[in-house]
Amino acid sequence: MGKLFKSPGKVAKSSLAVFFLTVILFWLKTYIAYRIEFNLGINNDIQRFLLFLNPLSSTLVFLGFALFFKGKWQSGILIGLNLFLSFLLYANVVYYRFFNDFITVPVLMQAKVNGGQLGDSALSLMSPWDIFYFTDTLLLLFLAVRKWYKPGKKISRKPALAVIAAGIIVFFINLEIAENDRPDLLTRSFDRNYLVKYLGAYNFTVYDIVQNAKSASQRALADNNDVTEVENYVKAKYSPPNPEYFGKAKGMNVIYVSMESLQTFIIDYKLNGKEVTPFLNSLAHSGKTFYFDNIVNQTGQGKTSDAEFIMDTSLYPMSQGAVYVTKAQNTFHGTPAILKSQGYTSAAFHGNYKTFWNRNEMYKTMGYDKFFDAEYYNMSDENTKNYGLKDKPFFKESMSMLTGLPQPFYTKFITLSNHFPFKMDEWDTDFPAGETDNDVVNHYFQSANYMDQALQQFFNDLKESGLYDQTVVVLYGDHYGISENHNEAMAEVTGKEITPFEYAKLQRVPVFIHVPGVDGGIVHNVGGQVDVRPTLLHLLGIDTKNHLEMGSDLLSDKHREVVPFRNGNFISPEYTQIEETCYFTETGEIAEANACKLFSDQAKKELEMSDNIVYKDLLRFYKPEGFIPVNRNDYSYVKKEVPYKEERSGPGIQK
Repeated sequence: MGKLFKSPGKVAKSSLAVFFLTVILFWLKTYIAYRIEFNLGINNDIQRFLLFLNPLSSTLVFLGFALFFKGKWQSGILIGLNLFLSFLLYANVVYYRFFNDFITVPVLMQAKVNGGQLGDSALSLMSPWDIFYFTDTLLLLFLAVRKWYKPGKKISRKPALAVIAAGIIVFFINLEIAENDRPDLLTRSFDRNYLVKYLGAYNFTVYDIVQNAKSASQRALADNNDVTEVENYVKAKYSPPNPEYFGKAKGMNVIYVSMESLQTFIIDYKLNGKEVTPFLNSLAHSGKTFYFDNIVNQTGQGKTSDAEFIMDTSLYPMSQGAVYVTKAQNTFHGTPAILKSQGYTSAAFHGNYKTFWNRNEMYKTMGYDKFFDAEYYNMSDENTKNYGLKDKPFFKESMSMLTGLPQPFYTKFITLSNHFPFKMDEWDTDFPAGETDNDVVNHYFQSANYMDQALQQFFNDLKESGLYDQTVVVLYGDHYGISENHNEAMAEVTGKEITPFEYAKLQRVPVFIHVPGVDGGIVHNVGGQVDVRPTLLHLLGIDTKNHLEMGSDLLSDKHREVVPFRNGNFISPEYTQIEETCYFTETGEIAEANACKLFSDQAKKELEMSDNIVYKDLLRFYKPEGFIPVNRNDYSYVKKEVPYKEERSGPGIQK
């Protein structure tokens, strides 16, 4: 090896010296980012060693390609590769600061759809100290400009091949050690944290590209036979409706409200003696509304759009990216389509533009007759924040459109005000901010209170319009609002140290179902967002036994209470598994790992069955009795200046 690096002369030695300096600096920079930016759940010395080792293989391989070139080409390509990899690392850092997740290929596709509206949130996550992630690039530029780095004019492929071969060898050593610590790492893991922890952020990106190419081929290879396994699984797990509630809401209107970023801990929470959500608290304790206080959010990288997908299909979102962006052309049996045979009109209301999260395409697939987006609202500066219309004007302006719909209707409202970073315009709230050292957490109380006021206003307007007594209202928190990056402040809020177990408990989101004339109460059953649709359909008198869905009626005596998170963790009344640790759910104490195995296998099997439906587009091969398939060509969400009642000419036609 020593002889190999002696030719072709002193200039080459200088070139290799700069190359290896670049490798070392980039390697260490990545490792530092792992330790200070990412919460990867390092549990033993093997994982600590792999965390230090894994950036080396990808650094050698990727940067090593520069050594195949000579002169200015070599320095330019080395700087370019370093800049690209640095940008990839930094993009993951910023993304992780809010989402606690890593960027995937589908996320990049989402950025193409949503990118123009993500600027404020991204900027709020950046810091002047982040220049650290580009210091080695700046050093390379400095050396090149001062001409202290002069690659040779001749090319010797041996150093380049040796460097890349060394990187590949390091990778396979890394992979072997990782597989011993975490068997079937590349085939069974639903959690990107595992993959980055064991293999590194750059190797994960390569893995992600391969997986997405594989996913694209799954649909092409699927056929009718693939449906059989899923159908058998779903029917074996079917939870029959509770006779006491089945059909109690038959023929009623339905309104879903997505409560942006609302977590269950905020219900009944008092800040300086003042209730943060007094209206929602009153619903929870009225005895006239079902309040489910043990529902976990099961969203993935699609966040709000994932929650919409779950509510409409009772399927799990994808482990990477968003169904709304990458699978909008698939066949799904959405609730709007199911209810068409019952005479329902469907509509979605959202104070942002129709292309955000690709909703204008996905809503066609679901069978929504009408989509009232930002074009229908007064989007003045004082009326908007974050991602669109503030909740109070949103609900107020929606009422005339809602009352104009033919009944019965199935509708959903997507709220926006309680969105990260939660800061409110001062004229919109007089509720006090929190008193931690964390502005995000402090502002959350104000924006949650504002949304609560908007919901109360909406309920009052429903009563005045005459719709309240003939409408089922479903309120649901769509996903977490406060990420684990704010655990220190949340420990002050909750009065508990935020361990991984406590953070899992914070993933609970409130779900309310108000059925006119039906007594409710607080329901403590453990459930997930996938369980809401079968609960609603049974209330409407529609049996779900022939539908391929993953949920279980929350009011059924046979309700299933092993509830998967999208990353493969699970919660049940007895045990909870977070990462690789098994806990007793009631106490939070650590249990023997074997105690969780049966439940863990069940959770992963359910995710696998749902993924088969989504990735292979299996519902194109399956038609429940009485279901009328959706023709996407029947829908177009182009606004026309004509009242909805007058312009309506038939089901599925946008007016």
